[in-house]
Amino acid sequence: MPRVSVLLTCYNHRPFLQPCLEGLFGQTFRDLEVVAIDDGSTDGTRELLSEETRIDRLILTERNLGTYAALNLALEASRGEFVAILNDDDLWDPRKLERQLELFEAHPELGLVHTDGWFMDAEGRRLEGSPLGFEFPRTTTGDALVALLYANKIIASAVLVRRECFDRVGSFDPAYFGSGDWHMWLRIAERWNVGYVDEPLTFYRLHGSNASHRLERIWRDDERLRLWIRDRYAAYLSSGRDRRELRKAFSHNEACLGTVQMLNGKPAEARRSYARSLRWAPWRLKSALRLAATFLPPRLFRRLL
Repeated sequence: MPRVSVLLTCYNHRPFLQPCLEGLFGQTFRDLEVVAIDDGSTDGTRELLSEETRIDRLILTERNLGTYAALNLALEASRGEFVAILNDDDLWDPRKLERQLELFEAHPELGLVHTDGWFMDAEGRRLEGSPLGFEFPRTTTGDALVALLYANKIIASAVLVRRECFDRVGSFDPAYFGSGDWHMWLRIAERWNVGYVDEPLTFYRLHGSNASHRLERIWRDDERLRLWIRDRYAAYLSSGRDRRELRKAFSHNEACLGTVQMLNGKPAEARRSYARSLRWAPWRLKSALRLAATFLPPRLFRRLL
């Protein structure tokens, strides 16, 4: 059995696939298997994959299933003690898996380890600052649950996960469009600590076809996930974590939920979410202001964001 299974997810990114493969097969850690899945590409991606002899298993779907349904197929076909995800438009430093496994060895209580990195453009040039409106996501090593309640702080291509985590929490939820990885990290962080390698070892490529550019579907995803988080409040409060920090995180979650509900055309639901935000943290001025702004026309509300 290989120590690491790499799930290589591919869909219509043929121009970026060769550099991705070079980073994958250039890893200093060698005890790995590669399970590649092409999710209905039409741009020559599956032909290139079919010619790559270093891929251990290749799954070709007849139609585009979506990110998380495809990931589940690859996960089911894999055998490794640890599981890594690599999207076909991203890149790895050669030491990525080696450094992550070193942290797992030092901290056996970890369920997931991710790395630092940076954003790059379509040509592979590093992008400084916050090109997506936020810095490259990262956590500290330890209990990451509260941090993850605020936002997704883990890039999918940056993770290495113990298979035991998937065995216990289940597979990815295919109903999500782009937030299914965040949903998974939360489920893992409820039970295990999260590790972080503070080195730039994962490189996330920004280009015109990134899923993150499809805002309306992301907003619907975000609403669904934040409602799921709301349903977990009681469990989190009984978990022994700092209740004051949890209340602040719940207030933030409700405020974010109110905002996406407004963006999704649900002002009445947004008002109730902003009111819940204020019940968790009465001093949160931004929630009070946005509650008032829900009575404005939607186009004016968006301009205030």
